[in-house]
Amino acid sequence: MAAYIVRRVLLATFTLLVISLVSFMIVQIPEGDLFDAYDELISVGFGFPPPTFEQKQKFREEYGLDNPIIVQWWDWIFAVVTRGDFGRSFTEVSGASTSGIDVREVINQYLPYSIYLALFTTIITWVFSVPIGIYSAVRQNTLGDYIFTFLGFTGLAVPDFLLGLVLMYVFFAYFDHSVGGIFSGEYLTAPWSIGRLVDMLSHLIIPSIVIGTAGTAGLIRILRNNLLDELSKPYVVTARSKGLPSWRVIVKYPLRVAINPFISGIGGMLPALISGTVIISIVLSLPTLGPTLLEATFAQDGPLVSAGILLLSGLSVVGTLISDIMLVIVDPRIKLTGSGRGGSSGGV
Repeated sequence: MAAYIVRRVLLATFTLLVISLVSFMIVQIPEGDLFDAYDELISVGFGFPPPTFEQKQKFREEYGLDNPIIVQWWDWIFAVVTRGDFGRSFTEVSGASTSGIDVREVINQYLPYSIYLALFTTIITWVFSVPIGIYSAVRQNTLGDYIFTFLGFTGLAVPDFLLGLVLMYVFFAYFDHSVGGIFSGEYLTAPWSIGRLVDMLSHLIIPSIVIGTAGTAGLIRILRNNLLDELSKPYVVTARSKGLPSWRVIVKYPLRVAINPFISGIGGMLPALISGTVIISIVLSLPTLGPTLLEATFAQDGPLVSAGILLLSGLSVVGTLISDIMLVIVDPRIKLTGSGRGGSSGGV
């Protein structure tokens, strides 16, 4: 297992380097650079006089924008690896400062809440999809199975932003629940405490339901179909014939195989939840990373966009590594080779 993890970490490091290079080059493809957008931002948005050509050239030389792309990427990734310096962002320039702000400040402001929302949504999704999927498989073609199937297809069909608006109205009108944002007014600047944590979780309920509805419906169908396929196999019939309780047979054997897609999907779930919630974050006024990266893309803010892509890619790579390790533990059909007991040196 240790050798397998080391190989995967080395492969993940190489993958992140390639992704950072490709994403950095893609950001540079559109005509112009961040100082062209910055020119418009400070002159139109803040009423400052636009910088002269000489000033912009000085900025470009200072930030290395006149260098070849590969040199710019190397300087950027070297600073990231050695100093944790992602550069400076001009997407959110304040009137008091026109020198940009550290990308780390932007990431530290928005990324934690994005991760909180993603983790909370993942937990909600699993809590509902696993028992409902098991019930639908065990009680196939019953009234309960039909009801959950109908609700699942409805969840897949309803647009997220529409469901978000409906839930905002229902929670506010009938439950007097504060909607929008991630904290109530009294907890916006308060230090972390049990009350602030409870307040944040209460505000995450609506976006988690909205974001997780489609995913929950899809996972229910996947688990139901996989479990139905496993329940008809001879080893399940044999286990039942030996007198084992039905719930123990399901949990110990077929469920471990049927739950495989849940675990293998962890790698793409976290970055998808963070980057794919832009509309919901805008509708519900959530301080997440998605809308900030969208705004930075329009502004051609290369440092912030590249840092966001690198972070999302890192979450995907780390999630994939975690899912691979969990699959080896959960699924008895998967065996590691080359991990100290002979055999080849790679693969699962």
